Amino acid sequence: MRGRDGERRLGVAELGTALGERATLVQFSSAFCAPCRATRRTLEEVTAMVDGVVHVEIDAEAQLALVRELNILKTPTVLVLDAGGRIVRRASGQPRKADVIAALGAAV
Repeated sequence: MRGRDGERRLGVAELGTALGERATLVQFSSAFCAPCRATRRTLEEVTAMVDGVVHVEIDAEAQLALVRELNILKTPTVLVLDAGGRIVRRASGQPRKADVIAALGAAV
């Protein structure tokens, strides 16, 4: 999906669920990725702490077209989306909770 400004945005069609009211944390994972499990726990802790933020986990192997389009090169990769689905931050590897909270500042 593209916004009025022509910028790539993610929505229900790509994520399979509604965006968060304030922000969405999108995690690309793979089945045998140990850091992916730890990342899932971290992102779930953050979403429990911050109102209006949701966590969506995407199986990278099942969504290869989206992975290629977004240039996801490794798992875990986390995208921070604002309320309109615009990607405002991205990071690869296992994030620290403080870094996720700081990244949310760019989205809300």
